[in-house]
Amino acid sequence: MAKVYATGRRKTAVAKVWLENGTGELTVNGLSLDAWLGGLESVKKRVMQPLEVAKQETSVNIVVKTLGGGYSAQADAVRHGISRALVAL
Repeated sequence: MAKVYATGRRKTAVAKVWLENGTGELTVNGLSLDAWLGGLESVKKRVMQPLEVAKQETSVNIVVKTLGGGYSAQADAVRHGISRALVAL
């Protein structure tokens, strides 16, 4: 499978999401999800929700670039982008 690209948006935040087969790695702006969001566990859960619903947590690698907005809006934009990429997959 080739890479799947999708864009997620929330308020002024935009997330560019690339999804491909892999081992479950999630990189946001060059950082792991834990390094990007620190101790914001509820926000991390929101980001991972589409993967959990689709049961794809460990079968795809995701690379995300975000811009605009704050962490919460960016996280929701990432969630939207992941959802759209899974639909395209």
